[in-house]
Amino acid sequence: MNNTARTIYLASPYGFSAQWKRLLLPEFIGALEALGLEVWEPFARNGQVNLAEPGWAYRVAQRDLQDVRDADALFAIVNGTPPDEGVMVELGAAIALGKPTFLFRDDFRRCTDSEQYPLNLMLFAGLPELEWQKYVYSDVSEINDPQKALACWARS
Repeated sequence: MNNTARTIYLASPYGFSAQWKRLLLPEFIGALEALGLEVWEPFARNGQVNLAEPGWAYRVAQRDLQDVRDADALFAIVNGTPPDEGVMVELGAAIALGKPTFLFRDDFRRCTDSEQYPLNLMLFAGLPELEWQKYVYSDVSEINDPQKALACWARS
């Protein structure tokens, strides 16, 4: 058995706010690590840049995209109406690359034209048609639910 932990890219807008970074990110990172996953949180991995240096934004975007390519899966926090644009690009890239994707939304507002999905239907393009709900999380405590898709994937 390979002892290398599977990697999961945590796509979220929570690194832009000191309060969110301090209060929200650790809870998600801890829940994902409890599944034995190595969490790639882009603000921690690629946030050490000099914002005064020309071209910093391009380099950060390229590093984040490379991490999406290299990670085994992606966990996207899709709160907001609409959800964060950067998270949507990361999620779209992961779907296009055929990576397993998992969605978190505890925002009660609907953001969709579909009766079936709570968000734009394209965000569900990386999920199976049947039982897609197993890939969607509405509480951090569900991340470790052995019946949900992420825990099953982490064990496989």
